[in-house]
Amino acid sequence: MLQSRTLPRLINITRSFTMSAPAAGPAPTWPRSPVPNDRPRVKTAACLIIGDEVLNGKTKDSNSNFMAKKLFDLGIDLKRVEVIADDVDEIIEAARRMVKNYDFVISSGGIGPTHDDITYESLAKAFDDEGKLEYHDETLKRMDESIKHRYANDPSFTKPTPEVETARKRMALFPAGAEVFYVNETMWVPIVRLQRKLCILPGIPRLFEGLLEGLLEYIELPPAEERPFRVLIHTSMPEAAIAPFLTKLSQRVKAEDIRVGSYPQIARRSRCQLDRSGRSKTERNCARGSNRVTRRSSFCCKGRRREEVMCKMK
Repeated sequence: MLQSRTLPRLINITRSFTMSAPAAGPAPTWPRSPVPNDRPRVKTAACLIIGDEVLNGKTKDSNSNFMAKKLFDLGIDLKRVEVIADDVDEIIEAARRMVKNYDFVISSGGIGPTHDDITYESLAKAFDDEGKLEYHDETLKRMDESIKHRYANDPSFTKPTPEVETARKRMALFPAGAEVFYVNETMWVPIVRLQRKLCILPGIPRLFEGLLEGLLEYIELPPAEERPFRVLIHTSMPEAAIAPFLTKLSQRVKAEDIRVGSYPQIARRSRCQLDRSGRSKTERNCARGSNRVTRRSSFCCKGRRREEVMCKMK
């Protein structure tokens, strides 16, 4: 009996969140926070994905992959990616450990309006025994402007009940004393940073990607000469056939910070990949190493763009 009464209510609530009236006029924009002069220097990074929905397979994580690609291009060494549950103790332990071990930590997920969005309150407890939280007025203001524009013709959103209003305000209830800055002029969602290292981002991929792109301006990136040079080589030979040579090659070039990897694809040619960190004289060494692989693997580039096959500068 309880189920028969509850289900229609849940359906109506779901509809209210998924059906929106057309927005009126151009979307609002807001000024970005000024870039500070004392930006933290970043060489190593970690990514913390928070959410039961990822662990139970309901949601596929793409944020860590986006972050990995972006940081590789910039010469930042992504050392660790973890996926953990919506559990206060797990979040506290992982956050403390990552902040201790890495220069730059990104968390993803758990900052929405519902009861299981516990990232802000958990991270407040990670670095403050009292776990104090406080509303951020500027974020509340920007959020309200965004809602009024997006749901201009829907009074259930523009004039919410007290319960809905309280739920919304959870998205602007941040750890006390945290840094709050806005990195994207089209998004009301800010970056909340703790310990000058841990940046709290939403789990929605569109928001995550837009905020991460903007955030990079607020940290000191490695110089250009420390960014990686990559060579991709494709071959039709089976992976096992070139494995002995790749083993010897990886040992030979290890001292020059060149990494050799092989990544086979089913029903397609194997792909041997050489990575290195830096763009100095060892670029030539990396290229020479690729020539050795090319000679040994009957290199074939038919039908492929040159930059896809040979020297690809990252």
